[in-house]
Amino acid sequence: MVDNTAQPVTQSEVTHKRVLHIAVPIVLSNITVPLLGLVDTGVVGQMGQAAPIGAVGVGAVFLGALYWIFGFLRMGTTGLVGQALGAGRMGEVAALFSRALLVAGFAGLALILLQGPLFWAAFQISPASGEVEGMARAYMQIRVWSAPAAIALYGVTGWLIAQERTRAVFVLQIWMNGVNILLDLWFALGLGWGVEGVAFATFLAEWSGLALGLYLCRDVFANPAWRQAARVFDRAALRHMMVVNTDILLRSLMLQAMFLSFLLVGAGFGDVTLAANQVLMQFLHVIAYGLDGFAFAVEALVAQYFGAGLRGAMRRSIKLTSIWAVTVAIAMTVGFALFGGTIIDTLTTAEVVRDVARVYLPYLVICPLLGLGAYMLDGVFIGATATRDMRNMMAVSLGVYLAAVALLVWGLGLGNHGLWLAMLVAFVVRGGTLASRYPALEARMGLGKP
Repeated sequence: MVDNTAQPVTQSEVTHKRVLHIAVPIVLSNITVPLLGLVDTGVVGQMGQAAPIGAVGVGAVFLGALYWIFGFLRMGTTGLVGQALGAGRMGEVAALFSRALLVAGFAGLALILLQGPLFWAAFQISPASGEVEGMARAYMQIRVWSAPAAIALYGVTGWLIAQERTRAVFVLQIWMNGVNILLDLWFALGLGWGVEGVAFATFLAEWSGLALGLYLCRDVFANPAWRQAARVFDRAALRHMMVVNTDILLRSLMLQAMFLSFLLVGAGFGDVTLAANQVLMQFLHVIAYGLDGFAFAVEALVAQYFGAGLRGAMRRSIKLTSIWAVTVAIAMTVGFALFGGTIIDTLTTAEVVRDVARVYLPYLVICPLLGLGAYMLDGVFIGATATRDMRNMMAVSLGVYLAAVALLVWGLGLGNHGLWLAMLVAFVVRGGTLASRYPALEARMGLGKP
């Protein structure tokens, strides 16, 4: 099929300024993420009852987990769009936008149609009191109607990141959180709608976010390829997109299985240890927030230069983004070492939990440096859409993690120390196995350009 083309990406300069231009807005966007959960909890907390807090928490976690399944749309779109952009295939860039929205639309519609059995299954897996379940169900029955918008935003975000337009991503995040917070206060407290008010606020925030996202991506509609059925439904392109997204989904499910098993094994060490682990898991979220910006930057740059066949520029992109990622990882390690105890005290007032969390804090202190390779190489392989390697190396890492848990936790009797050691081993193995596949990734570029 003939593509309406532009000039392919050339050996344009990769600079520290360019890396920061991509990464900083993502880091700032990530900072706003926890704020929304705090406001939701704070708003329903003003109702003076425990049930509404639990209902919003249960409902948000379950819907978040459902939507997360389609997170592959963000990563896959970034890699595919970046490569098409690098090759100058602007028709494919536009068609990929439409494909992402179509996938999101079908996925969102499926969740709406299947909400009954899905919600039933959720409460079978995690039963709650009748009052909490009733409120949570009401919350989810409202919010699920914005599923197409919430999933489509993964594709919109990936499309923007591929073009280094992360400031637009930041604007989009600020808009959605701002609308959600203001409507939370108005609906739940001002109008007295309670839990349903919080749900309506998120529903409207997600649909308005999609509307803003489409506006921010409005230049795509200048290219007729976005609406050409033959282009959008091209069999080879759809097949490639399906393979890439399926690999990413399987990789992500294995990663979640690792974290879920961590929580389940940790629960066997008693309530206090479980609570301490939960507090320390927040450190992992901070690490992700700090490194995601540079992982996204390397995704966008690698995708473009991989698509253009520019090996030298791709290597420089990896080098510069990694320099900044190492700097941030060192800063977090120092920060956790100096202020980790204070962070723990802020997250919990239970003295016994504080004491136990401090025992295992050293594992989190070194985690940014040990996990750095996994985060950055994930970005490299997403950008190159080398998703089969990501899937396979994640399977290896999961197997090593489970073996480490069996050996360290039960075989050597190290308990929760063994559990955290197994997690660190998994981070190192993820990075190491992906690094071992990097030469094959470059080989896929053919001769390319030096």
